[in-house]
Amino acid sequence: MAQAQASQAEAPDADSSQIHVEHDKKGRQFVIRLNGSHDRAVLLYEYVGKKTVDLQHTEVPDAYRGRGIAKHLAKAAMDFVVEEDLKAHLTCWYIQKYVKENPHPLYDEHITQ
Repeated sequence: MAQAQASQAEAPDADSSQIHVEHDKKGRQFVIRLNGSHDRAVLLYEYVGKKTVDLQHTEVPDAYRGRGIAKHLAKAAMDFVVEEDLKAHLTCWYIQKYVKENPHPLYDEHITQ
């Protein structure tokens, strides 16, 4: 509960209570459906080894940028890496920025060059 309140404080333009990140394991992506429409924000990844993922690309439609939406995708991806005890290669510049701006010892342990 405190986490949701913190998210709302960080991103006042995004209605955090309405943001739900779906993990499509088969499609190797994290998805947020925006306003129940066909618009989607996505974070794409690939396995580059048995226990290593490459977080490749984050994309938020222009109309939704600047609302903190990509932050939710980045957090979900990094939490997945930690929970599954994977290593992450951060190809995506936004994920690199997110990890730098949101330091977390568990994230650091799972990042590889």
